[in-house]
Parts: sequence; structure tokens; C-alpha cells
Amino acid sequence: MSFFLKLSKYLKICGQRRCYSKQNMFLVRSKYHEKYQYQFEHLKYITIFLSGYCAFAYYNKYNIISKANTDATHLFNPGGRKNFNFLADVVEIVAPALVYIEIKDKRLDFFTGRPITISNGSGFLVESTGLIVTNAHVVTNRPNAVVEVKLYDGRVYKGAVETVDMQSDLATVRIPEKNLPVMKLGDSSNLRPGEFVIALGSPLSLSNTVTSGVVSSVHRGSQELGMYGKDMVYIQTDAAITFGNSGGPLVNLDGEAIGVNSMKVTPGISFAIPSNYVKEFLKSSKANRTAVNQNKRRYMGITMVTLSPQIILELQMRNNHIPRNIQSGVLVWKVIYGSPAHSAGLQPGDIITHVDGSAIIGANDVYKILENSSTKVLSMTLCRGGVIMEIKVTPEDVDLI
Repeated sequence: MSFFLKLSKYLKICGQRRCYSKQNMFLVRSKYHEKYQYQFEHLKYITIFLSGYCAFAYYNKYNIISKANTDATHLFNPGGRKNFNFLADVVEIVAPALVYIEIKDKRLDFFTGRPITISNGSGFLVESTGLIVTNAHVVTNRPNAVVEVKLYDGRVYKGAVETVDMQSDLATVRIPEKNLPVMKLGDSSNLRPGEFVIALGSPLSLSNTVTSGVVSSVHRGSQELGMYGKDMVYIQTDAAITFGNSGGPLVNLDGEAIGVNSMKVTPGISFAIPSNYVKEFLKSSKANRTAVNQNKRRYMGITMVTLSPQIILELQMRNNHIPRNIQSGVLVWKVIYGSPAHSAGLQPGDIITHVDGSAIIGANDVYKILENSSTKVLSMTLCRGGVIMEIKVTPEDVDLI
């Protein structure tokens, strides 16, 4: 009995202590809150300030982005690009005067039954009565070939070669049509290095192709390049000119033809005949436009360019297959299909170093040997892909046109 009395007394004492403990805890907390109430008031204001600042920064950030998006939309809206497409504006004006020229053999292809295309190039209309300017090497191919001209709008005509000047590499072709769009010839003497130019033509038979670049030089002499012809200068440009572009116009930003695309030596180095030579050629040919020069000329069927030491060095840097001991020669730029050179196996990119045992310094050396050689067969030493080989070419006697 005494045990239970002691137990109840013990539990009573523990309950009283627990009650006192809770009261003490609340008392301690109350005193702590009273002690640090001043700091809590400051913390509340700091929290309110930081919350407001964050809200302002968030609004300001996305408001600026919204304005930037609006400005960008205004700057790059579809109508804004018209202010920068000045090249497209020029092309739109001059392109209708551009033509694509194909030289076809009278022989028919076995599979298609159509005339075989032996050469192609470009040209442009200079008279509304159907007079076209192009390169001489585009139209002076095998005898009795057919000249086919395709206009910008797709119409196709048979053309007739009227005048050829092999020295300046210019020729005219006429088609039986009138009221045609023409391209104005500009003054090439006012051309400056660094000017934007546009080359139009049909490279690789892709008609109405446009490339652009700048004028690298306005007085690149024929002696420096070794081009066959009279003493004249050429326009050098980095606009892409390749097979089929020959004869097409080189146009300035005024929409005037200031040159006739002639050839490319390496990517970034191409040449055009200045428009002032074209004007002289047209003026001299007007008096006897229908006359045909029947003089015979030995014909091989290639277009060449002299390899100056600078060009050889650049080619050697770009192509490891060119031997270091080659110091001079001519680069075969184009081989006419069906020509004696084509039949002999000459290929574009070949470097001719010797003809009939004579070292070749420039293209003029090849032409002199071609005209003056008493042998019917020419022996050519050339480099192809780093391999030195010899090829026999039998030139033909053909009319100029």
C-alpha cells in the first residue's frame, strides 16, 4: 500500500515540474522576442525592399527584351532587304540581254539523234536587231558548225557569225530577230580597282548564272599574261569565271558592260576584255559586217594562258603535283571538243613546256610554232598531274569562221 502512495506522489511531482518547464519555455521565448524585436522590425523592411527591387529588375529585363525584339523585327522585316540587294537590282536590269551560245556539229548523236554540242559559251546583245558580242574562241571551232543561240526568255535561234577578231578574241553573232533588249557598253577607262562587278554567263551549260566580285586590276597587260593578240590590257577580277562564262558580260553597278569575260587562271584570278576594246571592234566591223575572212589558219583547238613565275609559284603552292623544276610554260585552259587537240588527248590543266623540242615561255611561242612549222605533226611535251609526257597533235587548216 505504501508503494502505491509513493508512486502517486512521484507522478504528481513530475507533473508539476513539467508544467513549470512549459511556463519557463514560453517565458524564455517571450523575453527573446522582446529582446530582438527591434532587429525583427528592420528585417521586415529589408525583406520588403528586396522583394520590390527584384520585381522591378524582372519587369525591366523583359521589357528591354520585348523592345529589342520589336526593333529587330522592324530592322529585318521582309521589305528591309530591298535596301541591301543592290546586286540583284542590277542583275534584274541587265539579265534580259544575256544569251547562251552552243556550237553544234552537223553530225548527229547516236543515242539522241540530235546534233553534237562541241562547244558552248555566253554572249550579250548590243543591238536590238539581234547583234551579239562574244569571244572569238567560243564560235571559231570546226568548219560548217551550227551556232545556236538561246535568249534569256528561252527562245532559241540559229545564229550566223559575222565578224571575228582573233587578236582581241572578240566576235559578233547575229540572230534573225528585232526589238530585243540590249546591254549598254560602259567606259572601262573609268574603272577602278576595288569596284564591285558582276559576271553573268552560262558556266558548265548552266544558263543565266550570276557571280560577283571586285576589280583586282584594270591594267593587266597582255605581255604579262602572254595572251595571243595585239598589245592590249585586261581587267583582272576575283569574280568566278569558268567554262561557259566566256563571252558573257562583266557588269558594273550602273548596269553597264565594262568587259567581256575571257578566262580564269586559278580561283580568284580571272580576266575580262575591257569594253573600250569592244567599242573599237564594233566600230571597225560595221563597214564590212557581212564580209567573211577566208584566210586559212592552222587550228589546234585550245585556249592557253602564259604561266608567269608568280602564277607558277601559286599553282605549286596549291597543287603538289606540279614539279618544282618547271619555270615556264603555258596552261591549257580549254580544249574544244572534236578539235585536233582533243583528238590527240590534250586536257584542261595540262602544262605545255616544249613544242617540237623548243622551250615554251608564253602562248605566243606556241602560236608562232603552229603557224611557221613545216611539219604536219607537232610534238608537245607537257606535265599532267606531276607526270611528264609527250603528245602528238596534228593541226588542221581551217577558215577563221
